[in-house]
Amino acid sequence: MTYTFTEDYDVIVIGAGHAGVEASLAASRMGCKTLLATINIDMLAFMPCNPSIGGSAKGIVVREIDALGGEMGKNIDKTYIQMKMLNTGKGPAVRALRAQADKALYALSMKRTVENQENLTLRQTMVDEILVEDGKAIGIRTATNQYFSAKAVVVTTGTALRGEIILGDLKYASGPNNSLASVTLADNLRDLGFEIGRFKTGTPPRIKASSIDYSVTEIQPGDETPNHFSFLSKDEDYVTDQVPCWLTYTNQNSHDIINNNLHRAPMFSGIVKGVGPRYCPSIEDKIVRFADKERHQLFLEPEGRDTEEIYVQGLSTSLPEDVQKELLHSIKGLEKAEMIRTGYAIEYDIVLPHQLRATLETKLVSGLFTAGQTNGTSGYEEAAGQGLIAGINAALKVQGKPELILKRSDAYIGVMIDDLVTKGTLEPYRLLTSRAEYRLILRHDNADMRLTPIGRQVGLVDDQRWTYFEIKKNQFDNEINRLESIKLKPVAATNKKVEEMGFKPLADAVTAKEFMRRPEVKYQDVVSFVGPAAEDLDAKLIELIETEIKYEGYINKALDQVEKMKRMEEKRIPSNIDWDAIDSIATEARQKFKKINPETIGQASRISGVNPADISILMVYLEGNNKARRKN
Repeated sequence: MTYTFTEDYDVIVIGAGHAGVEASLAASRMGCKTLLATINIDMLAFMPCNPSIGGSAKGIVVREIDALGGEMGKNIDKTYIQMKMLNTGKGPAVRALRAQADKALYALSMKRTVENQENLTLRQTMVDEILVEDGKAIGIRTATNQYFSAKAVVVTTGTALRGEIILGDLKYASGPNNSLASVTLADNLRDLGFEIGRFKTGTPPRIKASSIDYSVTEIQPGDETPNHFSFLSKDEDYVTDQVPCWLTYTNQNSHDIINNNLHRAPMFSGIVKGVGPRYCPSIEDKIVRFADKERHQLFLEPEGRDTEEIYVQGLSTSLPEDVQKELLHSIKGLEKAEMIRTGYAIEYDIVLPHQLRATLETKLVSGLFTAGQTNGTSGYEEAAGQGLIAGINAALKVQGKPELILKRSDAYIGVMIDDLVTKGTLEPYRLLTSRAEYRLILRHDNADMRLTPIGRQVGLVDDQRWTYFEIKKNQFDNEINRLESIKLKPVAATNKKVEEMGFKPLADAVTAKEFMRRPEVKYQDVVSFVGPAAEDLDAKLIELIETEIKYEGYINKALDQVEKMKRMEEKRIPSNIDWDAIDSIATEARQKFKKINPETIGQASRISGVNPADISILMVYLEGNNKARRKN
């Protein structure tokens, strides 16, 4: 079919949520003429659910986005009202930042960034069709029958794809926060042959700040010590007049109200059909599943400095409005709370992610990428991480350059994408530190060391960031080398000082680095023996040096495992392989291989239901084919 295109682009991104923004910024910054098409530009980078960025595992993803040259970390550092480091009492592998955002300011700041970005056009329009010719995406058609050409298309429709809001027995077509739903595009994806799933998520009621009795709640302040998501942010810009959150709890009365109204709850009455998130369930689901719990935590989170709206974290619900009011008034401190917005559930279509390559390009249509909740994930951070990778790979495809695939040992983003494309997901996917087998090397403090060189290679890390990174990397390397070169000998004067500091005396000569491996010894203790570094090192770099030295043995073991896995990842599987031709392979493995069509032995080994014996048979088969080809 011949189309008359009114405008031509290299990359078109559909949807301007957290995934779409990162995808469009990445593609345009890499030199591609890019269109960001969205139903409502006033909802660009909008937070329809919790007004926060980061958290366990998610905070590390934001650091990774920043290290690669993405925008989320810089934007939250400009618009937060509270910053907090989580899990400080635990090991470095699970520490992560979480920030309360000024919700309106976050979206406005990101919109300004998009509007001012070279090579990027922002357009408010409904996209109804992805145009495909000979198996390749060639553009889009809008609801107003405008045709735009593209060499790559990225779909980041979030919860708008055939979205339906559910509140009590009320159900109607809608995207998040009563925006328009994208129905025709959902039909188009089915018509193209994609396997579509149906998920559900939800949000709690918002209440008026001045109607809360804070005297009976527990204050949750931010951190006094400066922390940032972006590696470029400066400590002197750290916000000190932070806005606190507050903690309260449900009680037996609250639980009774829910139990007495379960027949009116869409979750249990059959109205909700989509699969909800395991790790962020509705309050009615929690009460039923954890009937032995006497109470559940509720965090009262301000949505910004210039609004009275308070987000009741932990009270996600689709119960009828009258029940929501009664439930709120049963909670300590909320007895007179005024409900500004009702909680609701939303169902939406997703593209089942086993249909994607690790680049987030679809296997079915060349040049068509999907990212974010469209792929079955939950959370702004997971969406932004995917959007960044999809945007990068869309640009690289247009430019004819090698694709970018982040391995599980490179980043949490790599873990997430590999989980999605290899294992698929039966429920809204959420990143957890437990999903990463190499989490000791995927920490929040070393994201730039891991990923900034990759961002530079693909063209997203500018000269300013690269210079800053090189200075930090040189300082790190120089100090590690210095500590390795200096020896502390067990002489009387040294041991006297060691004992005065409360440490066990030296029995043998050790390097300063080895001395610092003692759990109780800090970097400053070592400096008191060997003197300061030639250059002033900031607190964050000192923390990184301490962590790398103290956990060096464990880190090296993890790196050995990475090296072994790397060899499996390098063994490619031909895309045209005939799975039925492989004798002795288990039926389940054959079925999974046909469904997912793994690209490497490493990916094949991670597919659920595939056993080591299946992998051994596959490797023997591939080696036999390789020998046959070499003979010919």
